[in-house]
Amino acid sequence: MELKELETLMHAFVRSKGWYEANSPKPQTPRNLAASIAIEAAEILEHFQWRETAVNTPELAGELADVALYLMQLASITGIDLEQAILDKLARNHTRNWPTP
Repeated sequence: MELKELETLMHAFVRSKGWYEANSPKPQTPRNLAASIAIEAAEILEHFQWRETAVNTPELAGELADVALYLMQLASITGIDLEQAILDKLARNHTRNWPTP
């Protein structure tokens, strides 16, 4: 499935919950979505707290999906083509040199 197809499914889900409505108890603003990404990323870290590998891979997968969904939504509502942004970043990173420790 293409990224744009996933984005369409994500928007359909959010709309079905009424979260794009003006009076939504969960306003889908860029700030709120950015905070949600950080919160969900912290939940990923919980799977590795005091260990090197995740114990529950299905739960970890769910947290990774949460981060991806919020990321896609934030990019979409701010007018950023996430696929192109990733390609641009990869191209820039190919030209970078990172210091070795």
